[in-house]
Amino acid sequence: MSKLRVHCFTLSLDGYGAGPDQGSEAPVGIGAEGLHQWMFDTPSFRRRVLGEDGGTPGINEDFVARSFESVGAWIMGRNMFGPVRGPWPDDSWKGWWGDAPPFHTEVFVLTRHPRASLEMKGGTVFHFVTDDIHAALERARAVAGDRDVRVGGGVSTLRQYLQAGLVDEMHLAVAPVVMGKGENLLQGLDLPACGLGSVTATAGEHGISHYTLRRSAD
Repeated sequence: MSKLRVHCFTLSLDGYGAGPDQGSEAPVGIGAEGLHQWMFDTPSFRRRVLGEDGGTPGINEDFVARSFESVGAWIMGRNMFGPVRGPWPDDSWKGWWGDAPPFHTEVFVLTRHPRASLEMKGGTVFHFVTDDIHAALERARAVAGDRDVRVGGGVSTLRQYLQAGLVDEMHLAVAPVVMGKGENLLQGLDLPACGLGSVTATAGEHGISHYTLRRSAD
């Protein structure tokens, strides 16, 4: 069976993965702008997300490159897909990534409000799942086949999969910033009880610390 993986999920030193008041002007919340700077100059991010050449190789690049390898489907929460809340007013919002999102596979978006699937350039298809996290994972695994399923976020979505004991591998990039408020990923979580007991640590560039947690049986 394919694994459920998390990659490049960035946290502040005090455990926050997003700031408060997420919206069109602050996609990851107020005060969280510095969380993801570490990956912007990696060649894989520039090529896959920005459609540009260049970037600096190194440890950070290694983690970003691996995050796209052997991924056959994605799962994300509605907040990661966009700033629209409540019932969809129309189909005009198609994600943060333009006409050609960087996923190049089927993406299952958790939402309480139904919406027709959205086919984008480059092979990305967004499906809007109004059932629970288990239904989304079942559909994603059916698509992924022998490849893995990646959970993209946000914090609430990842916490649900962790609490259900479904995550097989989780890479956290801890940035040298302190936020103080927002959405805290780790607060109240018993990670060994969630199944993640094996930890490796790697120092990256720009003060980033990389932690990879896996199931102890691995």
